[in-house]
Amino acid sequence: MADTVFPASAQHDEWMLAALDQAREALGSGDVPVGAVLVSASGDVLAVGRNERELHTDPTAHAEVVALRRAALAVGDWQLPGTTLVVTLEPCVMCAGAILAARVDRVVFGAWDDKAGAAGSVYDVLRDRRLNHRVEVFAGVRADECGSLLTDFFRARPGS
Repeated sequence: MADTVFPASAQHDEWMLAALDQAREALGSGDVPVGAVLVSASGDVLAVGRNERELHTDPTAHAEVVALRRAALAVGDWQLPGTTLVVTLEPCVMCAGAILAARVDRVVFGAWDDKAGAAGSVYDVLRDRRLNHRVEVFAGVRADECGSLLTDFFRARPGS
């Protein structure tokens, strides 16, 4: 895993609880339980999101993208500088691209994604020095709880 991951704070832990609530809500529509919360620089929740791919038959409806879309609508701007995105699973390449495009300053995530992660495990898109924006990354916040939610979901699926 990436060696430039910063230590998490108590505030990150609190925000992760809200992201976990969103992840659990995703289960209701049969979606992979991933949740996200986008927080302003002052600590106010701007938007929440959860996986909604099954719900909307939309391959781009990952929790992070849903939260970014909602926040952009709420603030009236696609650029979201000063914000922190808290998500239960390490963002994938698509989500990392959206995070960079929105100019999010920080990403806090729970479980590492050893198959598709783009914040330090498989790829490190969020901190790639060749790009025009880089993001601070805080990993492993409530990792066991976030990981268990995913493990339980995939174990319960037929054919898994």
